Amino acid sequence: MDYLALKWLHILSSTVLFGTGIGSAFYLLLATLGRDVRTVARVGGYVVVADWLFTATTAVLQPLTGGLMVRSAGMAWSTPWLAWSVGLYGLAIACWLPVVWIQHRLRDEARRCAAAGFTLSARYWRFFIAWVALGFVAFFAFLAIFWLMVAKQVPWAG
Repeated sequence: MDYLALKWLHILSSTVLFGTGIGSAFYLLLATLGRDVRTVARVGGYVVVADWLFTATTAVLQPLTGGLMVRSAGMAWSTPWLAWSVGLYGLAIACWLPVVWIQHRLRDEARRCAAAGFTLSARYWRFFIAWVALGFVAFFAFLAIFWLMVAKQVPWAG
């Protein structure tokens, strides 16, 4: 596969990865803040499906296409902007993995509360706070990665 096709796939998959993450977070956040437990349960189910369909597949495509581009271009992995990008991607994925588990718990807890006629439980809110915190870290890691991919320089590293 030629470099231009790899670059296109890399950009497309990053767009789907970031867009799905932002969209899912936005809808689950709004549903949760609306406090309608049935809506939260329904939206939580959609978020879990979207994460497996779009986020998981593009999370695999990103390092695959990126690695092939590095090899095709003959770049060194030690190039500062590239090394930082890989490290930040690792951080973002390290946040995403527990988020996947948490999203299942959020969905299941909201479903339990809805079935029992309860409001969102304290357990739900504890999971939600962790979900938001991990999401913020991943969000800012991805913003930094986008900067590094475009600028090809590390402004904070001297």
